[in-house]
Amino acid sequence: MDNLNSLMGGFGDVLTPLNLLMALLGVTVGTAVGVLPGIGPAMTVALLLPITYGLEPTQGLILFAGIFYGGMYGGSTTSILLNTPGESSSVVTAIEGNKMAKSGRAAQALATSAIGSFVAGTIGTLGIVFLMPQVVKFAISLGAPEYFAIILLTFTGVTAVLGASRIRGLAALVLGLTIGVIGIDFVTGQQRLTAGIPQLADGVDIVVVAVGIFAVGEALWVAAHLRRKAGEVIPVGRPWMGKSDWKRSWKPWLRGTALGFPFGALPAGGAEIPTLLSYTAEKKLTKHPEEFGHGAIEGVAGPEAANNASAAGTLVPLLALGLPTNATAAIMLAALQGWGFEPGPLLLTKEPALVWALIASLFIGNTMLLLLNLPLAPAWAKLLQIPRPYLYAGILFFASMGAYAVNSQPFDLWLLLGLGLLGFAMRRFGFPVLPLIVGVILGPLVEKQGRRSLQLTGGDLDGLIGGPVAWFCYACIVLAIAWPLLSRFLPGRRGKGGPGGKAGDDGPDPMANARAGHSYNSSEA
Repeated sequence: MDNLNSLMGGFGDVLTPLNLLMALLGVTVGTAVGVLPGIGPAMTVALLLPITYGLEPTQGLILFAGIFYGGMYGGSTTSILLNTPGESSSVVTAIEGNKMAKSGRAAQALATSAIGSFVAGTIGTLGIVFLMPQVVKFAISLGAPEYFAIILLTFTGVTAVLGASRIRGLAALVLGLTIGVIGIDFVTGQQRLTAGIPQLADGVDIVVVAVGIFAVGEALWVAAHLRRKAGEVIPVGRPWMGKSDWKRSWKPWLRGTALGFPFGALPAGGAEIPTLLSYTAEKKLTKHPEEFGHGAIEGVAGPEAANNASAAGTLVPLLALGLPTNATAAIMLAALQGWGFEPGPLLLTKEPALVWALIASLFIGNTMLLLLNLPLAPAWAKLLQIPRPYLYAGILFFASMGAYAVNSQPFDLWLLLGLGLLGFAMRRFGFPVLPLIVGVILGPLVEKQGRRSLQLTGGDLDGLIGGPVAWFCYACIVLAIAWPLLSRFLPGRRGKGGPGGKAGDDGPDPMANARAGHSYNSSEA
């Protein structure tokens, strides 16, 4: 009951004209940018990050949360209509959704996507209400060694789960950790990796890193594959669903939600795995197996529900532990730090009004999104016809303005260009971006917790071991690292993947592009 009372208080804080306007602005902008290929919620939040420092923290978080959820909704539109996922989590939706669109059922695909997102988002937000306070109570009992182990588990998750290979994920993480330690050592006072440049003594601002890697890197990537022809969009009527569509969709919505939320709430979470698991489950459970591969509505309903439930789940480790599990959550963490808050177990105790207002805004934003997406789907589809040169020229302009506004130093613009080239190179060679962002943000924190653990034991390495939680985290890390080797000896695994690619008849891996970190399809430029 305490949680429900706190939630009611959050609704009281959110239901003001200005906060409702922020929620509406967030979901509208989030949906619009989610529709555009390659422009996801992470890039949008990064671009708006400097602007929101002039807002009240509650208003800024409500805006970001609307963009976060809206981007998940909008990403399905480009996947269904153009077969061009704007986010890696929307890749699976494109498998059946685009086939439905080509067979004249785009309206039904968009409708089941929007309603499934609403159902999953609502149930997932209820999960936050009841789960997050319990996670906070547990987290307060943890010490520095446990936090050190949990952060290492997060590093392992974002490097082992994402990316075309673990080596590339690890390399991206090392890059992020390297950028994160630039500046003055907080213990010795010595400068690290500054190359004698005074502007780097305070470190590299996360705003510049996020905007450079996401916005500038994506713009350069698109420019390298640019064609001036706009995307050819399949005409869309008003989304609607018949009785049979409802009957075939409601169970996948619930199953997708059940799969997506736990994965999002894990420190090593993410939406790519639950969306793929949801698609696989629906393919096994469907009464219409002949339609899969030709436009099965279950193949859209389940993965989209898993996607949005996972998005809700990512807020649990973000708010309760201060651990981001996707790029947008990482930038929201940077925003909280910019306002002077320290995300983690004490945030709910010190700033309960802020946290519960944010959670209440998720319910309101989710409802707004359903009302926006059903009638306005044809309008969102027209955004896909914007020529890429105009679109990305505007992105580069706002990226430069945002980076310059951080410290008002021309040096930041050169740094922005360098990080943009790094982001372009990562996309070119298939390096995932999330490990780099997580490394930049959590690198100083893992260093602080590791040093604190060693100080408690006089430098003895036993100080890093901690209690059962740390042991469990280390066991998960060892299992994640050793799994590729162990899986070779499991029954039924031998002989697969032999010459000629005859390992199975499932066709190409639908997550290959997502793991490679490519959010852009050059054929649609």
